[in-house]
Amino acid sequence: MPFIMSKVNVPLNSAQEVQIKSRLGKAIELLPGLSEKYLLAGFESDCHFYLRGENNMPIAYIEVGIFANENHDGYQDFSAEVTKIFAYVLGIPPQNIYIKFSDIPAWSVGGIFFDRS
Repeated sequence: MPFIMSKVNVPLNSAQEVQIKSRLGKAIELLPGLSEKYLLAGFESDCHFYLRGENNMPIAYIEVGIFANENHDGYQDFSAEVTKIFAYVLGIPPQNIYIKFSDIPAWSVGGIFFDRS
């Protein structure tokens, strides 16, 4: 179960949110065995960020949690695609898009526990 939480300091309307969600659904296929069918995505807009001491530029901070991909297969291509998505849809310069990856060792959904071991 991949999870993508994006926080941006620009307004995000519902059409942009759907466009980003759809593009992330395609991008997640760059990671082995994943598809939009399993993707959980969340959005926060109008966040207060300071980058290089300034708060006058568009910025994105994106957290990606991936279960059972210890070798980070596909991460490079996926991060490049995510950067393109946020740059295209929201006009955020690539150098202001930060992506944090988290390896999820255990997960539960619907009361069912998953462990990679």
